[in-house]
Amino acid sequence: MIPLERIWYGDHPLGWLLAPLGWVYSTLARWRRIAYRRGWRASQALSVPVVVIGNISVGGTGKTPLVIWLCAWLRQRGYRPGVLTRGYGGDAAHWPIAVGPDADPIQVGDEAVLLARRTHCPVMAGADRVASAERLIQEHACDILVADDGLQHYRLQRDIEIAVVDGARRLGNRRCLPAGPLREPPERLSEVAMVIVNGTPLEGECGMRLVPGPAVALRDAGTERELGAFRGEAVLAVAGIGNPQRFFDMLAARGIRVTPRPFPDHHAFRAHDTREWAGRKVLMTEKDAVKCAAFAGPDHWYVSVRAELDARAIQRFEQLIDGLNNG
Repeated sequence: MIPLERIWYGDHPLGWLLAPLGWVYSTLARWRRIAYRRGWRASQALSVPVVVIGNISVGGTGKTPLVIWLCAWLRQRGYRPGVLTRGYGGDAAHWPIAVGPDADPIQVGDEAVLLARRTHCPVMAGADRVASAERLIQEHACDILVADDGLQHYRLQRDIEIAVVDGARRLGNRRCLPAGPLREPPERLSEVAMVIVNGTPLEGECGMRLVPGPAVALRDAGTERELGAFRGEAVLAVAGIGNPQRFFDMLAARGIRVTPRPFPDHHAFRAHDTREWAGRKVLMTEKDAVKCAAFAGPDHWYVSVRAELDARAIQRFEQLIDGLNNG
C-alpha cells in the first residue's frame, strides 16, 4: 500500500486522481464554516474568552507544546486558564471527563494526561467542547480557556484563533482530504489571528521551535540523563505521534544512532508492542511515555520538549490578550 505521505507531501499521481474528492471536501468545509458564521448553525458563546490552538492539516504540528507554553504564560500574567482537549483515543464511558496528572490514558487519551501533567491547570476532555468549557468555568472558576485543537469545532465560539504549521512539511500538496493533508482549504489561514510555524517562518508568520529537555527514566521520573550523553549510542526510538520523523531527526541530529520505530498517532500501546524493547536502550516521546510506564525496562527513557517562541510571536500574544481586556 502506498503511504499517504507520498501522496500528500510528494508528487505521486494518485494525488491528482484523488483531487476531485479533495475539491468536494474543501467545498463542504467552506460551506460548513459559512453556516456557522451566518448563524444557520448554532454556536455557543461563553462567559470567558476562548483561545483555540489548532491547525488545518492532519498530523502533528506542535500544538500541544504551544498550549503548554501559553498556559504557563497566562498563569504568569495572573489568569486562571483551563484546558479543553478532545480526549482522542480514550474509552471512558461518560464525557466530558476531568483529567488529572494520574488519570488513565486508556480512558481519557494520552494528550489529555500529558496536558494535565505539564500545564498544572484544570483539564477537561470530551468531544463536546461546549460542555467541557462550561464545566471548567463552573467547577474551577477559570477566567480563560485554551483549546488544544478544535479549530474546526465551530459550535464553540472563540475569541482568538491560532494556527500551527509544520515548518518542514508546510501544507503538503495544498489539497484537502483525501487528496491531501488539509482539513480546510489553505485560505483558512488568512482568517486566524496568528500563524505560528514550528520551524522557520515566512513573511507574516511567527516562529517557534521545540527544544528537547533531558531524558527521563520511565521507571523513575526523578532519574534524568542529558540527551547529549546518548551521543554515539544505539537506541530504539519510539514515536506514536503525528509526525514521528521529527522526533527521529531530533535524536539523530545529536549524534545518537537511531533505529526508528514509528507507530500510528495516539497508538494504544500494549505489552506485545514492547517485546523487542527488552534489554535495549529506548528513547520515546513524552506523549507515548504516559502509556508505556507499565511496560518500562530499566533503560527506557522519554524526552520532553518545550516550545520556544520568537519575539514576534510573544509580542503578538501580548497584543491579542491585552485586546481581550480592552474589548
